[in-house]
Amino acid sequence: MEERELLETRLDGETIFDGKILHVELDTVRLPNGKSASRELIRHVGAVCILPLTEENEIIVERQYRYPVDEVLTEIPAGKLDSRQEDRLSAAKRELREETGVTADEMIDLGDFFPAAAYSDERITLYLARGLHFGARELDEDEFLNVRRVPLETLLADVMAGKIPDVKTQMAILKVARYLGI
Repeated sequence: MEERELLETRLDGETIFDGKILHVELDTVRLPNGKSASRELIRHVGAVCILPLTEENEIIVERQYRYPVDEVLTEIPAGKLDSRQEDRLSAAKRELREETGVTADEMIDLGDFFPAAAYSDERITLYLARGLHFGARELDEDEFLNVRRVPLETLLADVMAGKIPDVKTQMAILKVARYLGI
C-alpha cells in the first residue's frame, strides 16, 4: 500500500471539551477503504523537555507528584508552550530556569517526538543543556518539586530496570547516552 493510501480525511468534527491544557475533539473521518470512523483526539499546544547535563555527567532531575498516576516520578525538566507560536528554544530556557534555577551556555536540539500519537497531537521538543549555571528557581504557585543531581550512568541503569516510567525522561536519557557515545 502506498503511504498516501493510508491517509484518513476529516469529514466532520466537534469539540467535546475545551480546557486550559487539553482540548478534546470527536471527528468523523473517511478511511482508506471509503468507510467512515470516529476519532477521539486531544489537541495540545505543545511542550519542551530539557536534559541538563553537568560537567561531571550528572543529570539534573526532578521528583514531582503526578496526580493522574498518583505517584512521585523522576523526570527531566519540562513544560508546555504558552502558545503554539512560542519559540520552542525560548520556552525550554524558561522552563529550565523556572523549575531548576539552571541556565545553560549551550542548548542542543535533539528533535521532536509525539508521546501519544494514537490520540494526541502533542509535540515535544527535546534539548540537551550543557555549560550549566545554577541560580534561584521560580516555581509556579501550584508547582512543587524537588531537584536532584544523578549520574547519567545511574539513570541509564534505572531506565533499563524499569524504574523510570516517564516516557520523555526515558527517551531523553537513552537518546543523550547514545549522543554521547555511552
